Amino acid sequence: MSGTILITGCNRGIGLEMTRQFAADGWTVIATCRNPSAAWELSELAEGNDHIEIHGLDVTDYTQMAALASALQDRALDVLVSNAGYYGPKGVTFGNVDVEEWRTVLEVNTIAPYKLVEAFAPNLAAGKHKVVGVLSSKVGSIDDNGSGGGYLYRSSKTAVNQVVKSLSIDLAERGITVLAFHPGWVQTEMGGPNALISTDESVRGLKRLLLNAIPDQSGYFYSYDGAEIPW
Repeated sequence: MSGTILITGCNRGIGLEMTRQFAADGWTVIATCRNPSAAWELSELAEGNDHIEIHGLDVTDYTQMAALASALQDRALDVLVSNAGYYGPKGVTFGNVDVEEWRTVLEVNTIAPYKLVEAFAPNLAAGKHKVVGVLSSKVGSIDDNGSGGGYLYRSSKTAVNQVVKSLSIDLAERGITVLAFHPGWVQTEMGGPNALISTDESVRGLKRLLLNAIPDQSGYFYSYDGAEIPW
């Protein structure tokens, strides 16, 4: 199948690779990133490729998000992927939490994905496939937390999982399926060079989940390899 997909955070890593793979399969990719003029890999990928269009979007700038939604109001979306994320400072231990950084992490990872879906729900309702994929993380699983720490990032991903669950209920009547995804420990700027899998492997798995998603899966949390992850 092919259609139209909107992806955030496409300047590098998973977003860039997702843009590459979907465009290669003949999809129209609406690729967004904060600063398109500095996204040279994305620009190179889009050069001469009629399947890719680039739009500037800071996912925490909700005025800009509304303007983009307005500009695209006549475009049906088959898939929407909330990929843009922010880890925050690493190695934060108990007693050394920067509250302002925590607010920033929550803004990017929890509030922005909700606002993205809110802005583009009409486009999805007009599409054929009607699937939302929100990039979460296994570290957001309360059941999986056996090491503590990671207060900023962990809490933001636990919270966005709850957002996904509520969206799956609220958007069911519009036929929209909403899923949370763990992309794996991926060799990206965030994941680092010692990560276990490549962006290619992660995105191939995520793409398979997005394209095969059915309404009965809405509100669930899956690893890129298809395994269900406990909340």
